[in-house]
Amino acid sequence: MTDLHSLEQELIKPSAALIADLYELDGDIIILGVGGKMGPSLARLAKAAIDQAGIQKRVIGVSRFSDKQLQGELEADGIETIAADLLNEADLAALPDVANVLYLAGTKFGTTGKEAFTWAMNAYLPGRVAEKYTNSHIVAFSTGNVYPFTSVNSGGATEDTAPEPIGEYGQSCLGRERVFQYFSEKNSTPTLIYRLNYAIDLRYGVLLEIAKSVLAEKPIDLKMGNVNVIWQGDANEIAIRSLRHCSTPAKLLNVTGPETVSIQWVAEQFGRLLDKTPVFFNEPQPTALLSNASEAHRLFGYPRVTLRQMMELTVAWLQGGGKLLSKPTHFQERNGKF
Repeated sequence: MTDLHSLEQELIKPSAALIADLYELDGDIIILGVGGKMGPSLARLAKAAIDQAGIQKRVIGVSRFSDKQLQGELEADGIETIAADLLNEADLAALPDVANVLYLAGTKFGTTGKEAFTWAMNAYLPGRVAEKYTNSHIVAFSTGNVYPFTSVNSGGATEDTAPEPIGEYGQSCLGRERVFQYFSEKNSTPTLIYRLNYAIDLRYGVLLEIAKSVLAEKPIDLKMGNVNVIWQGDANEIAIRSLRHCSTPAKLLNVTGPETVSIQWVAEQFGRLLDKTPVFFNEPQPTALLSNASEAHRLFGYPRVTLRQMMELTVAWLQGGGKLLSKPTHFQERNGKF
């Protein structure tokens, strides 16, 4: 699997459970913020599952579409697209009323120095969208960054853990959640807050960053010594299937893999696969940004792609010269500044 087409085909294979859920889901699906890292594969997965279910359901992707090539590719795959700036009131008002909303819009990287825009995107816009889609089911993407650091031996923060975000990015994401929660109760809008960390794709993600560092013999910072990861295809499936689990008040759901993953262990495994000796600096801290996704696993089962599979695929992708995205996760960040 060393070319982009093969990767996309792998990412859009729907499970029988997803097909069954979409067969039972009433109405079309609109994806707000489809142009980001996860949006295109999410849209294609939904379309593939709808086609395999043999049902009629529109998938609509909304983005500014600064990348016109992506817009054309999505259209060619049977996904309707709308070029719109969601912060523009006229653009937002012109969007079609759709029964099911996947809300991926937001900003993270480059937030330092652009704090006002960050809050507008992450905390103001959700209220405008919630008012627009009062009668819809809304799955609103959020992040584990709303949680405090927890002990690496604790199993991670659960949905019952009180939020304590570090830095303005995490604070603005908690603002997004609170706004969606407010309008869910005010307007009886079924909503699910989808707290994700970290999605893995062969073109970006925590595992790729570690593997690249090992390959380049670049020192790896161990201060954030542990993380959670989940294959992007599994994260996409859970997002779509979550449309059937929206509620009022809004349901909180952590989405990630089952392991607390040691950065040092992962780097050492990559070292064996790449015939390199990893270089480290700093000592692992006793706390990290970790989430417990046992509720998501109860609802949807364990992720289909394992940690070992993700690692082996990452190495094959790197060695085969696969395309990479320059979108670092900054998973090492402990001060909340992105």
